[in-house]
Amino acid sequence: MITPLKYTDIVRSAKKTTHGKGHNNSLRNYAALGEMVGIHSSARVLELQNVSIQLGRRTVINNLNLVVRQGDFLGVIGPNGAGKTTLMRLILGLIKPSQGMVRLFGASPSAPGDHRHMVGYLPQKQRFDDRFPVSALDVVMMGRIGCIGLLRWPSREDRKAALSTLCRVGFNKEDANRPIGELSGGQQQLVFLARALCSHTRLLVLDEPTAALDLTAQNRFYRIVKELQNDLGLTVIIVSHDLPVVAGYADRLLCLDGYSYIVGTPREVLASRQVARAYGRQIAQIFN
Repeated sequence: MITPLKYTDIVRSAKKTTHGKGHNNSLRNYAALGEMVGIHSSARVLELQNVSIQLGRRTVINNLNLVVRQGDFLGVIGPNGAGKTTLMRLILGLIKPSQGMVRLFGASPSAPGDHRHMVGYLPQKQRFDDRFPVSALDVVMMGRIGCIGLLRWPSREDRKAALSTLCRVGFNKEDANRPIGELSGGQQQLVFLARALCSHTRLLVLDEPTAALDLTAQNRFYRIVKELQNDLGLTVIIVSHDLPVVAGYADRLLCLDGYSYIVGTPREVLASRQVARAYGRQIAQIFN
């Protein structure tokens, strides 16, 4: 019988293997890490079975069944109050279901363990003082805390990993050292994306990340996320109100509509009665 490797042992082995090979290999090593741990295209990253969530007397999510596999790009849509943000909080382990089972990398999202470091989260709004003298690279380095540990000084390899991640989202070394407050809104959001990515991330959870961006910046952001999914085998779950945009990039859509839901290909979901009820029949007819 083969004894499965522990994730901590694999991380330790990967660090030895990658030491001194330069920052350009950092993200490739993270992708290989997922394969070593057994996270491949058929693996279940997230699984929800008969999940319901009640907030007070209100049922926000009702009997939801969902499987997200490694490498999936899932777009989550629905009207305001349909439970999209609640679902994100559930995935992050911030709340527990009123009933049903949730598994993230095979464990409970709220349970302590290495699986929590495999999730990168980017909320809609980032509150920070743009006058604070911190560079884009410094912000990304904050995403390494889970690997470095609190009150420990980052190593040269940590800085290389952070710079590699910034380069991956379109920054050069000069821009990486610019103060975060001098960057445009679109550039700042890419910095925060890099921060979410730079700690052995295998799942990106994005909650309306382009809500404050113009159309050009939105498309650039989505293109980069799609490249990360394709090149690194990342799993992406993104909440969005931009139906045509998210439908163009996602492999599947989940539409939450109060007590009901539908999950399927973008064409199937956008032509459904759930979308027609949530957004109007005109939207559904466009894709029908």
